[in-house]
Amino acid sequence: MGPYKKHWFALIGVLIAMFSLLGYFGADVYRSAPPIPAQVASADGQVLFGRDDILDGQTAWQSVGGMQLGSIWGHGAYQAPDWTADWLHRELTAWLDLAAQAAHGQSFAQLDTTAQGALQAQLRAEYRGNGVDAAQRLVVSPRRAQAMAATAAYYERLFAADPALRGTRQSYAMKEDTLPSAERRQDLTHFFFWTAWAAATERPGSKVTYTNNWPHEPLIGNAPSAENVVWSVASVVILLAGIGFLVWGWSFLRAYEAPLPTAPTHDPLTLSALTPSQRALGKYLFLVVALFVFQVFIGGFTAHYTVEGQHFYGIDVSQWFPYALTRTWHIQSALFWIATGFLAVGLFLAPVINGGKDPKFQKLGVDVLFWALVFVCVGSFIGNYLAIAQKLPPAWSFWLGHQGYEYVDLGRLWQILKWVGILLWLVLMLRGVLPALLSGERRAAPSSSAPLGGRAGRSLDLGANSSDGEDKNLLALLTASVGAIGLFYGAGLFYGERTSLTVMEYWRWWVVHLWVEGFFEVFATVALAFVFSSMGLVSRPMATTASLASASLFLLGGIPGTFHHLYFAGTTTPVMAVGAAFSALEVVPLIVLGHEAWDNWRLKTRAPWMDNLRWPLMCFVAVAFWNMLGAGVFGFMINPPISLYYVQGLNTTPVHAHAALFGVYGFLALGFTLLVLRYLRPQFVFSPVLMPTAFWGLNVGLVLMIATSLLPIGILQFHASVSEGLWYARSEAFLQQPLLQTLRWVRTFGDVVFIVGSVAMAWQVVWGLAGRSAPATTLHTRTA
Repeated sequence: MGPYKKHWFALIGVLIAMFSLLGYFGADVYRSAPPIPAQVASADGQVLFGRDDILDGQTAWQSVGGMQLGSIWGHGAYQAPDWTADWLHRELTAWLDLAAQAAHGQSFAQLDTTAQGALQAQLRAEYRGNGVDAAQRLVVSPRRAQAMAATAAYYERLFAADPALRGTRQSYAMKEDTLPSAERRQDLTHFFFWTAWAAATERPGSKVTYTNNWPHEPLIGNAPSAENVVWSVASVVILLAGIGFLVWGWSFLRAYEAPLPTAPTHDPLTLSALTPSQRALGKYLFLVVALFVFQVFIGGFTAHYTVEGQHFYGIDVSQWFPYALTRTWHIQSALFWIATGFLAVGLFLAPVINGGKDPKFQKLGVDVLFWALVFVCVGSFIGNYLAIAQKLPPAWSFWLGHQGYEYVDLGRLWQILKWVGILLWLVLMLRGVLPALLSGERRAAPSSSAPLGGRAGRSLDLGANSSDGEDKNLLALLTASVGAIGLFYGAGLFYGERTSLTVMEYWRWWVVHLWVEGFFEVFATVALAFVFSSMGLVSRPMATTASLASASLFLLGGIPGTFHHLYFAGTTTPVMAVGAAFSALEVVPLIVLGHEAWDNWRLKTRAPWMDNLRWPLMCFVAVAFWNMLGAGVFGFMINPPISLYYVQGLNTTPVHAHAALFGVYGFLALGFTLLVLRYLRPQFVFSPVLMPTAFWGLNVGLVLMIATSLLPIGILQFHASVSEGLWYARSEAFLQQPLLQTLRWVRTFGDVVFIVGSVAMAWQVVWGLAGRSAPATTLHTRTA
């Protein structure tokens, strides 16, 4: 640890404390999950359905795309309704009409205010107090049973091919006969009922429902709880305090920053010949841009479904490529190409760390991993298609087709194989890193590395610019981040096909939030610090200190901040409190990212040969900008419980998702791709036309997409959600208004600009890969 002992202890302390919080309250998630009744029966003795029927309905929902077709408890897609909020409102209005007819012989809407108020008081008392008994049996009134049956009949027709509801299916971007089996449609209604029941029924011993009074539904008094307001205010205070302490600390500590070292005459990363495993990485870069272009085009195709529902400029394509399928492919292809970009830069660095040489069979491992990635990608896409087309037997759908959960949509078998691939990457990385980490001597490049100027062979000194030539703290941190990436994806295997939604959400967000937003963030930070310090552009002590401090800051808020996704997923107040408090701290380090962007930007003037890396650096500058705006501003916009209560499941969420997922991790992966390309093809020159078109097209297109469409729609929905309820903000009546339709059409301009940028980026990479490398003896002449 040496001079970094306090930084290491701080990081280790953060990890122990934060994972303890995540684990302790994770046990509470298991204990407090809404019960699934063993039996649902009417008070007149009629058995309606049971636990297995509800779980069968959950699997039926998964098979049609699950969260890619509408949402449950606010999580999922945004064109179709949130089925929880929609079912609840339909059932409540059906009950009120039945009660009005029984008591007054009129519909509820025809009654005066006094009569309506009396019935609403009965409605609230019945629904909020309708819990399960000691035998886990749920008994509903005959009137509620009638309301449930009427609501179920509507959904059975909606998910079939009833001609009377074809217009509604078009508005919801649903294909005809979404779920062909009548038996499975009936099971689906049981599952929808259960999610709405949990949202309407008070938790025993509490005055709030199992979902903390979410969604907003005035008919039964679902409104933000006192705890919601308290912890929302607390999160803002914590954010301000965190920013204040960070600014104070940064202001005083920067006075002790070491001066930048003298930049070397030549790029140190080019002082050894490419190894066979590094030369094999070209196909990874091609896969990155191929999947990137596919993702962008399928994304534009999917966005068009929001205005035509079942058609693409008049052509009915929904029966083959419905919205739920194309949105699945859009998200999954993004995860694949971004992950591939990260894997590629890691595999490029492994031989660099190992002294410029490959461990035995390293190239074979790199090749096997590539084709494994292709196999999993193609196999999972085919499985998605077969599941949503209802061509897989129900028992196979979860395993081979579609899990139904956003960001982990791929079938369980493909998920396992993907993890095996990530573990293979971990092994390949450790084979290059551990010898350098454990060796008592520096790993030296072979003397045949053909250096510049005819001098003797040089080695890449891992201790360069350090007061101690054996300083390996940065390498140790890189190794730890690689290990975390390899292992933590496995958290997605801790739930099954019939696991409670609450428990599933806990583990799903371990993958989506903790694995991606936590450990990938740390890996990217440390990898960039390692690259820049190995280039001699920043000192090793400065890079190590900054990386350790950044890792502690990211994980301090990021680990327990996972809970901010679970406010309304069937959890208790302590989970809300921890999530609100610590997720506010996630925003704190993003405040000073302008300084990081400036640090990256000024590196291009540190040495003449840095001009070759201008565009990778520009991507890293964009990462800092979008981290501040997309993850920071737009992330905190939906983060406090009081905010998320009203905006969860609205178009405010994809504002954050697009700006943070592509703006941060997308640009990081593209920057890594361009960086590796620059070393694989050192004589290649970036096009002065393609690269500006690519970079600015992607940035401007993303801004237009958000500012002219997603954000305005989200704001209008936010007002509707506050004034009427979530059911209305996601309803056909609201979303099909002319203004909303126009705003969705306007998104086309941003999409086109973004598509042009993506094609230019892909063309640049493919063009670079098609060029020939110089012979080993002249490999680095362009870097002189």
